[in-house]
Amino acid sequence: MASRTQIAENAPQIKWLNSLGKYISSALVLTELELRKIRHDSTQVWVRLIQPTLWLLVFGSALSKIRLIPTGNYTYLQYLTPGVLAQSVIFVAIFYGINVVWERDLGQLNKLLSTPTSRSAIVLGKAFSAGVRGIFQAVAILVLALIMRVHLNLNPLNILGVMVVVVLFGMAFASMSMALASVFRSRERMMGIGQAITMPLFFASNAIYPASIMPFWLQGLIKVNPLSYVVDALRGLLLPGYAANARADIIAIAVSTVVLVSLAGWSFRRMVS
Repeated sequence: MASRTQIAENAPQIKWLNSLGKYISSALVLTELELRKIRHDSTQVWVRLIQPTLWLLVFGSALSKIRLIPTGNYTYLQYLTPGVLAQSVIFVAIFYGINVVWERDLGQLNKLLSTPTSRSAIVLGKAFSAGVRGIFQAVAILVLALIMRVHLNLNPLNILGVMVVVVLFGMAFASMSMALASVFRSRERMMGIGQAITMPLFFASNAIYPASIMPFWLQGLIKVNPLSYVVDALRGLLLPGYAANARADIIAIAVSTVVLVSLAGWSFRRMVS
């Protein structure tokens, strides 16, 4: 009798755990389907690496000769590498909404929404795949930096922390892109809005210059720019002895990710309306 009573009491918890398991499983299946696209066509990964490679090889190498930039005890290439890494991941994630628009135009999105998978699980799976794609970009940038003899902290725990940050903010910006796709609803508009977002975010952050040498009005924007927290966290993990509040940065990134994934899930229904 006691065992039956205990089972009855635990039934809601078991049901909730089963629902959570199905939800996570559905999201991971969507992630795996998205990542298959890389295996079939990896050119998009290599094309996305051209711009950050030029930033390091040309821009970074040239400005590393100028010691007027106050980067402390670090070379300019050291200082720039985390910023370029963040930029490369953003360029993958922010255009993710274009894929969603393309899938809608082909009718693939309607087929996906006709399955029992919830909209939020679809968004989560797609966003997580963008974060995983970001890892490929991050590894490529780190390898390039090592080839250029940029001194970085390669402690396994620090590298693991870098990958966690990359996945989180890759998910955040991919979710932002999917939310915007429900508003602009065409590939041409999404291409334009992606450019309009990424470049101001990049230049109005601490990615390429210290905030201390920027105009006063721009320093205020840097404090509210989410990319600044990402770059600060990456510098704290990759630069030996760099003073950064990594815990606060990661919390800010995680909160932003949860908010943006939730917003994308809420707005996703408009994609097929």
